[in-house]
Amino acid sequence: MALWGGRFKEDVAVATQEFGASLPVDKHLYKQDIAGSKAHARMLAKQHIISQGDCDAIVGCLDDIEGEIDAGSFPFHIEDEDIHMAIEGELTRRIGEAGKRLHTGRSRNDQVATDTRLAAKALAHDLMQANLHMREALIGAACDNEGVVLPGMTHLQHAQPVLLSHHLLAYYWMFERDFHRLTAAFEAADASPLGAAALAGTTYPIDRVAASYEMGFARVICNSLDAVSDRDFILDLHFACSTMAMHLSRLAEEIVLWSSSEFGYITLSDAYSTGSSIMPQKKNPDFAELIRGKTGRVYGNLLQLLVTCKGLPLAYNKDLQEDKGGMLDSARTLSQSLAVMAGMISTCTFNADVMRAACEVGHLAATDVADYLAKKGMPFREAHEVVGRLVLVCEERGCRLDDLPLAVFQEASPLFGPDIVSSLDIDAIVGARSTMGGTSPSAVREQMRLVRASLVADEAHLEGISSLVPMGEGA
Repeated sequence: MALWGGRFKEDVAVATQEFGASLPVDKHLYKQDIAGSKAHARMLAKQHIISQGDCDAIVGCLDDIEGEIDAGSFPFHIEDEDIHMAIEGELTRRIGEAGKRLHTGRSRNDQVATDTRLAAKALAHDLMQANLHMREALIGAACDNEGVVLPGMTHLQHAQPVLLSHHLLAYYWMFERDFHRLTAAFEAADASPLGAAALAGTTYPIDRVAASYEMGFARVICNSLDAVSDRDFILDLHFACSTMAMHLSRLAEEIVLWSSSEFGYITLSDAYSTGSSIMPQKKNPDFAELIRGKTGRVYGNLLQLLVTCKGLPLAYNKDLQEDKGGMLDSARTLSQSLAVMAGMISTCTFNADVMRAACEVGHLAATDVADYLAKKGMPFREAHEVVGRLVLVCEERGCRLDDLPLAVFQEASPLFGPDIVSSLDIDAIVGARSTMGGTSPSAVREQMRLVRASLVADEAHLEGISSLVPMGEGA
């Protein structure tokens, strides 16, 4: 009979046993569950609610159980329902009455909330580490390709030339923001619900603060109803994962495009490509496509929990059993995607000659020619129209702006002089954009300084919070 079966005359139906069990998912939270139980037992002993001898027996047996689960030899049974009952049931079988005292002053409601918060912290911590590796890969690629120019695009049409390093660092800043979203998710989870019991608190003289500190929590949740029913912290982690998955998908899309024959900007390493079962010549960017494809899976996990929570009255409801699978899946998916993307970026070859040749297509100098006229006094809107007509001339002649003779420029406007040549040179165009955040070599060097400083700061932050993750790794 189940540990809660005292008021029941019959066992649950066989058909509902597997349907209602969360053990296949929450057994991955065994380290968190054991850490919470140890902290609870020690607090009970400190408060003289159980004896020190019972506490020692509980903690020692929990150590043994943890080792067996680590080794894969622990006997999980689906009739135990969840990780809490699996561990407590085995604890009681081994040490008897002392094991039955462990659940004094707590409920599975605050217990599962505690486990899930500890797991969310560990997952956020590990994703922050993976995020740092991704950013390091982008910095490395930017440094290795200093001075490489490619067409910057809007609407997937050639727009203005930019440095490849500038382009890569745009992704760096996306992932830098993701790091801070993960930090916020970590902080949201960093509050202990243990001691809230089922929903109203407990009559035992427990010390919630002492137990929370032992588990590495920064604070205690103040309202017992909120403590057992809140899952906002998981949503925060889902939002952080979803945004980071979106950034990975955008980068993956560019890798797919850039590695195509039509672009040819990059050559992927064989280690990050696959072939075709029928076409011997194929070298496919399958892993970039998978990263892009898995984004929908991460979004789906976010939406699933939003829908689950939207109609729940206070306090705990069985619906909340569905909160952990998506969290674990999204974190695992993101961890793998970040590792694969970092490896792809670190090992691919950027084809600088192809990128520079692409800058000769699409009239990338047009804006600078308009700026040339504006700097000589012509209103920019008028200059824009003049250059538009020059581009039309080029398209009719099948040539580039820098192919036009000076006479054609001067026919369009007498403000054009021989110095227009400098506004048509790709390197000069890139070099002229030296304002903060611009694409000139000097601006990108300053940006690189900021990038390295932000990476060092975030590495220090991660090291500082590692002590608040006693499990040391994600669930």
